[in-house]
Amino acid sequence: MKVAIVGAGMSGLSCAAQLVRAGHNVSLFDKGRGPGGRMSTRRMQTPLGEAQFDHGAQYFTVRDPAFMAQVARWSASGVAAPWPAAGTGAWVGVPTMNAVVKEMADQHDVTFGWHVRGLVRREGQWHLSGEIAGGDRAQAGPFDAVVVSLPPEQAAAIVALHDLSLASTALAARSQPCWTGMFAFGKRVPSKVDTVREAGLISWAARNTAKPGRVGLETWVVQASPHWSTRHIEDSVENVASALLAALQDALEISLPEPVTASAHRWRYAMSTGSNLGALWSGQSKIGICGDWLLGPRVENAWISGRTLATRMMAREREEVA
Repeated sequence: MKVAIVGAGMSGLSCAAQLVRAGHNVSLFDKGRGPGGRMSTRRMQTPLGEAQFDHGAQYFTVRDPAFMAQVARWSASGVAAPWPAAGTGAWVGVPTMNAVVKEMADQHDVTFGWHVRGLVRREGQWHLSGEIAGGDRAQAGPFDAVVVSLPPEQAAAIVALHDLSLASTALAARSQPCWTGMFAFGKRVPSKVDTVREAGLISWAARNTAKPGRVGLETWVVQASPHWSTRHIEDSVENVASALLAALQDALEISLPEPVTASAHRWRYAMSTGSNLGALWSGQSKIGICGDWLLGPRVENAWISGRTLATRMMAREREEVA
């Protein structure tokens, strides 16, 4: 098959790896400027130099044997390492969280800066329509099948005109937002702890530079709770950053130095409660959907969902050939 995958995050790349291994031709399209998705790393220029923040997923854990083998390969190649401060069994990308996604993306045909807006069915095959960086319209195709590896709300919008059943399943899964604050300091924050969990409006906070392989300015990432993020979803970046910085100071019970840069990022579709569906595939429309929201909000589940979808697609193809 010639397959297009919309979204080059963990689940999309995992699906691509399985399909390519079986001999299929796969092209991935992602609206981001580079690899990462919700495992992205943000870089900011400050008067004291560049600051880096893992502003999406903070770490990942391992339970599934196949994912354990994948993490072992990442560890052997130096792009992943344990981070005990986050708990037993916690891992991070090295030197940044998106390092593992970048290694996966480097093995595939990925076009970044390509925002897929919709699908077009023409003579029994699929074409993608959207915009490339700069706002120019673009099309890609033809493809035998399309995989959508996006949060459920975005997946539903893309497939709704072509497969109502898949769209309905996606719409039933609601994502929760997350405001994430990013703060860089000219000197080390005088706290004995490197992580904070469930403190006031904070769901999670971490000294980003405490992770393995990090260098440069002292940086902290602060993630607000889903409830607070929902209530303040349309607030300005400046107001959110100020609130999260104050919350961090309260949680650490110290006087924070003035940050050299302070910002916030709104993850409108940060996580969902998950389901037991694993992945979605329609042999009739030749559309598939994968993502952590089909299992649960964990990096490992995104990887498993992509593999699950690829397996279902190939099984159905073998049945049709037979």
